[in-house]
Amino acid sequence: MRRAPRTHLHALAVVMVAAVLSTGGAAVRGSTASAAASTGINDPGCRPTAAHPSPVVFLHGLGANAKEDLDQMQAAVAGLGYCTFATTYGTDARFPYFGGVRPVAESAQEIKAFVEQVLAETGAAKVDLVGHSEGAFQSLYVTKTQGIADRVERVVAIAPPTHGTTFGGLASLAYLFGSSSRQATSTLLDTYGCYACDDLIVGGSAVATLDDGPIAQPGVTYTILASWHDEMVTPTDTAFVPEPGVTNAYVQDTCPLDPVGHVGEAYDRTVWSLVENALDPADAGSLTCNLGAPF
Repeated sequence: MRRAPRTHLHALAVVMVAAVLSTGGAAVRGSTASAAASTGINDPGCRPTAAHPSPVVFLHGLGANAKEDLDQMQAAVAGLGYCTFATTYGTDARFPYFGGVRPVAESAQEIKAFVEQVLAETGAAKVDLVGHSEGAFQSLYVTKTQGIADRVERVVAIAPPTHGTTFGGLASLAYLFGSSSRQATSTLLDTYGCYACDDLIVGGSAVATLDDGPIAQPGVTYTILASWHDEMVTPTDTAFVPEPGVTNAYVQDTCPLDPVGHVGEAYDRTVWSLVENALDPADAGSLTCNLGAPF
C-alpha cells in the first residue's frame, strides 16, 4: 500500500480545522515547484502517438503540488505511452510550497494558460484532464468557464466537490448560525490563505458558478470517480454530475471492499486502473482490486 504524503495530509487537516470558527488560526501552504522534464513526463518534446493523441494534464488537489498527489499516477499513465504534464497552480506568496489555495477562478486562468502551452508544445489538438479533489473540480470548472471546451477531449475527475463540500460536516457547524457565521468563516479562511476552501464549501462562489446551468460541455467525455469512504468531499455523492454523457461511478462499484479515502484515491492502484480505462475506453482492461489507504 502506498503512503500518502504527510504534507498533503497536513494541508487537508488544516482546511478542516479552519472551517470551524472556534478553532482559531491555521495556514495552508503552497508550492511553485515544477517537475523535471523526462520522456513522457513534463517533456515539451513529447509527441502524442496515434494510439494516444491527447496529452494528459494532471491537476493536483488543494494543498498539494505538481510533484506530489498525482505524480505517481502521472508516471504510471506516462508508462503506457501518453505524453503527460502537470503544473503547480494557485500558490500564495505567504505559503510558497503548496498550491491550490488561491481563488478557484484565479487558478482556472493559470490552468487554461498551461493547457494552451501544452497544446502549443506538443502540437496536439486536444488534451485530456485528470484531476483529484480541487484539481478534479478545476477539470470541470476550467472546461466550462475558460472557453477551451473545444480543446478538451476527456475529463476524468476524482473526488471533485462539484456541488460543494461540508468538509466532513465541519463546515456545516460553522454555518449553523446563519449568514453572519458564513461571512465570519469566509473571512477566516481568506485571512489564513485558503481562498479556495471558501470557494469550494457548500454555497461557495466557485460552486455557484459551476452549478449554474449544465456542467458537461458538448463534445467532452466525462468520468467522475468517488469513494463511499471519502471523508473530505461530503456527502460523497456531491461529486457526481447527473447529466447526459457523464459516467458517474464509485470505486466500490468495481471493488466493493476497497476502503480508500479522499487522499488515498490519488494513490490507489484500483483508481489508477479506472482512470486508465476512462482515458482509453476502447482498450479498457480488466483490473485487480486493491485496498487503498482509508484516509
